[in-house]
Amino acid sequence: MSKKSAIRRKSNTQKDTKDHAEDKKVFRIRRKQESAALFSQKDIRRFVMEFVSSWIRGDITIRFPTAAELSKKTPLITAFPFPVDQSVNAELKIKEHYINLLSVCAGTKQASTEEQEKAITEVFRILLMFRSANRIEGKIISNDLEKRVEELEKTMKSTGKLVEQITGFLFKEKKETP
Repeated sequence: MSKKSAIRRKSNTQKDTKDHAEDKKVFRIRRKQESAALFSQKDIRRFVMEFVSSWIRGDITIRFPTAAELSKKTPLITAFPFPVDQSVNAELKIKEHYINLLSVCAGTKQASTEEQEKAITEVFRILLMFRSANRIEGKIISNDLEKRVEELEKTMKSTGKLVEQITGFLFKEKKETP
């Protein structure tokens, strides 16, 4: 074999190796890491939606902090991002801030997706604050119709058993005593 043909073969072999290297593509598969959080973003959205829907329907009442309460150092102050003074304006600002957040969450006020997510997170924080301060009266009703029907069925079943027990006790034959 001549020196030139050996160089050509070596050159062709190197090209083949390069072609094979280009043909091979490396794929990395990333596994979705489980979050350490108790609730997913989807769960938080559902909580906020149920909370807001219940408030709008009138199923729950929120006792917003008063100016007198806000003048004290309480955890409620941390739920609102502006300085609070002892005037009626502070109460109105809190309600205005809450309504503004709800408008962003509902989509009635123009906002970016990031702003909407931030508003949902903030409403969730406010929900936690109100719940921990015992400021929510009434029951937050789930929007999950199937779950609500199951709860009603359980209630009806237990009520039916109670009615049977009561009627059985009331109409029990009395034993005659001699």
